[in-house]
Amino acid sequence: MLLLLLLPLLPPLFLRPPGASGAQTPNATSEGCQIIHPPWEGGIRYRGLTRDQVKAINFLPVDYEIEYVCRGEREVVGPKVRKCLANGSWTDMDTPSRCVNRTPHSERRAVYIGALFPMSGGWPGGQACQPAVEMALEDVNSRRDILPDYELKLIHHDSKCDPGQATKYLYELLYNDPIKIILMPGCSSVSTLVAEAARMWNLIVLSYGSSSPALSNRQRFPTFFRTHPSATLHNPTRVKLFEKWGWRRIATIQQTTEVFTSTLDDLEERVKEAGIEITFRQSFFSDPAVPVKNLKRQDARIIVGLFYETEARKVFCEVYKERLFGKKYVWFLIGWYADNWFKTYDPSINCTVDEMTEAVEGHITTEIVMLNPANTRSISNMTSQEFVEKLTKRLKRHPEETGGFQEAPLAYDAIWALALALNKTSGGGGRSGVRLEDFNYNNQTITDQIYRAMNSSSFEGVSGHVVFDASGSRMAWTLIEQLQGGSYKKIGYYDSTKDDLSWSKTDKWIGGAPPADQTLVIKTFRFMSQKLFISVSVLSSLGIVLAVVCLSFNIYNSHVRYIQNSQPNLNNLTAVGCSLALAAVFPLGLDGYHIGRSQFPFVCQARLWLLGLGFSLGYGSMFTKIWWVHTVFTKKEEKKEWRKTLEPWKLYATVGLLVGMDVLTLAIWQIVDPLHRTIETFAKEEPKEDIDVSILPQLEHCSSRKMNTWLGIFYGSKGLLLLLGIFLAYETKSVSTEKINDHRAVGMAIYNVAVLCLITAPVTMILSSQQDAAFAFASLAIVFSSYITLVVLFVPKMRRLITRGEWQSEAQDTMKTGSSTNNNEEEKSRLLEKENRELEKIIAEKEERVSELRHQLRSRQQLRPRRHPSTPPDPSGGLPRGPHEPPDRLSCDGSRVHLLYK
Repeated sequence: MLLLLLLPLLPPLFLRPPGASGAQTPNATSEGCQIIHPPWEGGIRYRGLTRDQVKAINFLPVDYEIEYVCRGEREVVGPKVRKCLANGSWTDMDTPSRCVNRTPHSERRAVYIGALFPMSGGWPGGQACQPAVEMALEDVNSRRDILPDYELKLIHHDSKCDPGQATKYLYELLYNDPIKIILMPGCSSVSTLVAEAARMWNLIVLSYGSSSPALSNRQRFPTFFRTHPSATLHNPTRVKLFEKWGWRRIATIQQTTEVFTSTLDDLEERVKEAGIEITFRQSFFSDPAVPVKNLKRQDARIIVGLFYETEARKVFCEVYKERLFGKKYVWFLIGWYADNWFKTYDPSINCTVDEMTEAVEGHITTEIVMLNPANTRSISNMTSQEFVEKLTKRLKRHPEETGGFQEAPLAYDAIWALALALNKTSGGGGRSGVRLEDFNYNNQTITDQIYRAMNSSSFEGVSGHVVFDASGSRMAWTLIEQLQGGSYKKIGYYDSTKDDLSWSKTDKWIGGAPPADQTLVIKTFRFMSQKLFISVSVLSSLGIVLAVVCLSFNIYNSHVRYIQNSQPNLNNLTAVGCSLALAAVFPLGLDGYHIGRSQFPFVCQARLWLLGLGFSLGYGSMFTKIWWVHTVFTKKEEKKEWRKTLEPWKLYATVGLLVGMDVLTLAIWQIVDPLHRTIETFAKEEPKEDIDVSILPQLEHCSSRKMNTWLGIFYGSKGLLLLLGIFLAYETKSVSTEKINDHRAVGMAIYNVAVLCLITAPVTMILSSQQDAAFAFASLAIVFSSYITLVVLFVPKMRRLITRGEWQSEAQDTMKTGSSTNNNEEEKSRLLEKENRELEKIIAEKEERVSELRHQLRSRQQLRPRRHPSTPPDPSGGLPRGPHEPPDRLSCDGSRVHLLYK
């Protein structure tokens, strides 16, 4: 019987014997699938096997495919190809395959589809999607098991992806015969318009190229379906990639349209949940020049771009001009552009193809998987690869130059989804259904049935498994590609429903690795020059040694009268103060290079206390001397007795008062608002090497919350003290006293200290951001003022004692000679002053006696009788002048007194 049914025109095949059931389920075994029988009036083509080979086996291996064929004018209704599965069963065994008589096309009723294909505009997807739809219509209409009584026909227009243009053609489709049972728009802006109006005509809308998230709103678009997944399906993939490469800061730039705005709103919510920040968001309507410049200015590195293909060329022309590409940047674009979109001539831009190619190199695209990667046979009995080959032959241009080539499988499967839904509605599957020719724009019953059939769609298409979610959107995987060397390369897939990222590890980066999401900022501290610090430290150490030598000299020779007359204890305090001030140089030069962060507050306090106490002791003791000299030698004549005695405790009390005031001020400062470590940050610096890093210089300071207030109090009091010291030194420059014989040297030291301090204090505040200059000014001022003070006060004394040999006190001289020898100028001066005081006392007594005698003389002249006018005057005045008469005049000459008589 099998030999009689052999069809000579076909390759070796076997037909089912009469009475066999085509729906019989074979037994599943681990060896493969059992051979099944063909349908009535049909046969099975066994690929690669001869008749004798088939007769000799009972099982076929896994993945083996068989094909049903029918005799004569009959055609297969139901699955035409079955595949052996791993579980030992054949595919689609629940659907029988039958051979039926072919119905002439002339007897089939036409069902019209109104389609809008964007052949140009922002997304010229109609260039490939229209041929794919026409190819799908041919395949559907050739099938007798799907809509056997109907023939699908297409009425289409070019919407140019323009809602205004689409409105015109939508009016023509609705108001011109014949009635369209469904509408098929392309791009999102047109689909939004069509889907919103379609419910008023009870029309189902099925889009093949709309990705706007807004179209998922069932309340607004109740009859909308799409084989193109929502653009929000890209966002989980983008977030996954951000996390994979460790990016936490991204920027976005979008064209101002609803599809991109809603997509970006969804992305913003998702990245926020993932702990990622959108640091900068830019949008434009037609000119992206300013937004791209803003991205450059904000140092955007990871940039998500959402715009149509025509605008993408404008964006990347500006990207090239701003140099916003290369190893430091990563762009994320939509994957449904044509493969050579950046090479397409565009008169609206002024960039060459080479410039555009350079600008787009390395960018990442995320696109819905639109072509089944498994390359298995679909419901149309074509594999995805066979579909691509068949479509390519129908295109007039190269696929890379054809818009919508990637979306063509979606358009192809959209026709199949519609055909299956209409077939289910009309009862083509064997169940009773409605008459599709009875549909009109007022018949909501048929619309509801088509809607339910469409909503339950589930089949294998050339784009993969086709199924719709509750919002009418396609659920699919996401393809991740990267532009490498001018062509797109697949680098991974992502299944958002299972959070499964399949990575091929073929990604390539211009810099060898994924760039950072921002310029890597390296914080570096500006430390003091160690050469400067060491040099000044050596000078300070030598100064401390000098101060110790001077202090030792002063203490050792404190019994010498010349040293005693210089108030040696005050000079000792000056030497100690200079030592403390010089010691402050060391903590002034300590920073993070030498000490840790926890030790910094102690160093800050050491600076403050050493400088404060050093100044109070060193300058305070000199100020006390000069103040006492000015106070004593500028008194009125009646208070000259003050000069005779000098009580040392008053000098020490004055120094103690100055030191006590500083200690109190510093203690309050330290308790109320202590100094602590603060960081000053400077402008970023670019390294000389071409690396994606920036240097952020920082400088450590000692500061407090109210630093300016405390400095005002501290500097204000010290400044007034310095100015007063200068004034007193000037006033006493000509005074000479034995009680403080070095006050002129003290005045000179005060001049130098005051000038250095008054200049250095404001200069160091101005140069506080320049650590080397500030340290140099402050430390050298301390060193020079200390050196000058020590040299001026102590070196002359050393020189005098060494050159004159005045190493013994007055008491020692008395013990050796038995008498006191006043052989120095101070003793002579003291004796002369004593003699002058005695002479002044004698002169005062004489003047008092002369005054009494003159009074007596005037009394006698008043008692003497008047002389006759003719009597000549007596030369003696009329009275005999005896030897004891009072003198007329008293003259003093030196230590002698002469009485002169008339």
